[in-house]
Amino acid sequence: MALSGLLPIVGIALVVVIALTLWLWRSAAHSRHLTGLPRGRIVYEDTAGWTESRPLFAPCYGLSGKPDYMVQQGRHTIPVEVKPSRRASEPYEADILQLAAYCLLVQETTGQRPPHGLLHYAEHTFRIPYDARIERILLATLDDMREDLDAADVDPSHRDPMRCRFCGHRQICGHSLVD
Repeated sequence: MALSGLLPIVGIALVVVIALTLWLWRSAAHSRHLTGLPRGRIVYEDTAGWTESRPLFAPCYGLSGKPDYMVQQGRHTIPVEVKPSRRASEPYEADILQLAAYCLLVQETTGQRPPHGLLHYAEHTFRIPYDARIERILLATLDDMREDLDAADVDPSHRDPMRCRFCGHRQICGHSLVD
């Protein structure tokens, strides 16, 4: 076959490769959007499909945890927590504190304080600043939790009937908000 006969085949193959590349790029961008991941290099992942990740640990706080993702953006490592079934226009306080704990763990394990973390719900991604105020609230909450570990009886700290409805301890709780 002459070189001129190969040119149309090479041209078609090139168009197919370019189309496939664009499709893969769009598919990856869509997947990032669904998980709430920002641009940057994923440096940690604790969701199904990858190898098992080790928890982050901060011995001086007695704290460990596994964020869903950590994304490297320049010199900052940003923790990302994904709550795919949660639908709310404002983030839940407990989720904010969980994300703040991941920010503290990132700071303790990398030596760099993240400026914020990302909390992704089904319809919104919230950028939660990791500032001195949220760190104080987190540390006070950790202190309260440690005190509760030594207490003989601890009252529930929730006021949400939906939490009670799906709680595994509801049948034996005695403080249930639902029947």
